[in-house]
Amino acid sequence: MRRPGLSPSALALLLALTPALACSGDDAREGASAGSTLPTVTITASASVSASASASGTTDSSSGSGSGSGSDSDSAGVTDSDDSGASASSASASAGSGDVKFDLGLLPDGGELPEDTGCENVDLLFVIDNSGSMADEQQNLINSFPGFAEAMKSQLESAMSYHVGVVTSDNNTFNNAGCNNKPGALVTKTGGTSSSNQNCLPYASGKNFMDENDNLDQKFQCAAKVGTQGSGNEQPMLAMGEAISGALNGPGACNDGFIREDALLVVVIITDEEDDHEVEACQQQPQPGSPGEPSDWYNTLVSAKDGVETNIVVLSLVGPPAPNLCPALNKCNGGIEGAEVASRIVQFTEMFSYGTTGQVCAPNFDTFFSESIGVIDSACKNFQPPG
Repeated sequence: MRRPGLSPSALALLLALTPALACSGDDAREGASAGSTLPTVTITASASVSASASASGTTDSSSGSGSGSGSDSDSAGVTDSDDSGASASSASASAGSGDVKFDLGLLPDGGELPEDTGCENVDLLFVIDNSGSMADEQQNLINSFPGFAEAMKSQLESAMSYHVGVVTSDNNTFNNAGCNNKPGALVTKTGGTSSSNQNCLPYASGKNFMDENDNLDQKFQCAAKVGTQGSGNEQPMLAMGEAISGALNGPGACNDGFIREDALLVVVIITDEEDDHEVEACQQQPQPGSPGEPSDWYNTLVSAKDGVETNIVVLSLVGPPAPNLCPALNKCNGGIEGAEVASRIVQFTEMFSYGTTGQVCAPNFDTFFSESIGVIDSACKNFQPPG
């Protein structure tokens, strides 16, 4: 049936277009929804044909609409509007040629865009207070670690590689030569009261950190039992910042290869005291704590991940503020029970999208780490690869 207003040459063009337009129908739209590229159809027709089609309008006479917004296109050079700007076809008039040319461009492959895989690498840094009141807390951490590590491996389906490192809250004078007396150097050897008193090397990595090829239960127990003969001027945030620094992670340095650009960074802080600038209450000795303020610590950590703070998880086992207070730590009389409120560390932790705080005075850390798996999993699924 001939439509009113179409010249014979325009009708011929319409009939020639019908198979090509059919190819960009439902199947093509389905491909587009999966991210495929629709065919590009370039039509070159004579000026008389183009002028005739223009004079006849671009709408089906039954609709009376000039917008071309319907789902069916019966006019020459008009495509299904569901393709909304995808340039499934474009018509151009050429006064010098009466040929009809179809440039199909890239055909849809019918496939789907690959899904984000999430994090494939995870770097775990444990910052452990090694002052005189931390023996029970270190043992609780060691007891909870196997379940924590196993749950992480099970939940983080995309993660294939793990780096695990431990640092103390001071300069760890008991560490192996070359990396002792350096805040933030990964623990390879322990010593002193309540420690494992062992050389924890070699690690499977051949470097100063553990990985998935180690017997992690055994190796972590060696490294994490750092003992209680460390400095009473705890500086866990300084140790954290140094541990991820370029200076310590460079080739041949103490933490060489530990921090990876393409890894989710999980920092676990465990201390029963605040990291602050204070005068020790009993003997009036200055204890400056870590340099800087919580915002400085935050910036240090985020800069190590190219400014993407969501690629970081911070888990802090400390003395939280009310209503989850721990019993007060009696530092003047050598008390080892309870904890000092660590408001500054809590403030730092809460700056992160994936930051959470627990009680260091809890009888065990199983519940805290179990609940933290969901936090780590969310961060892993939303990991933003570098670049």
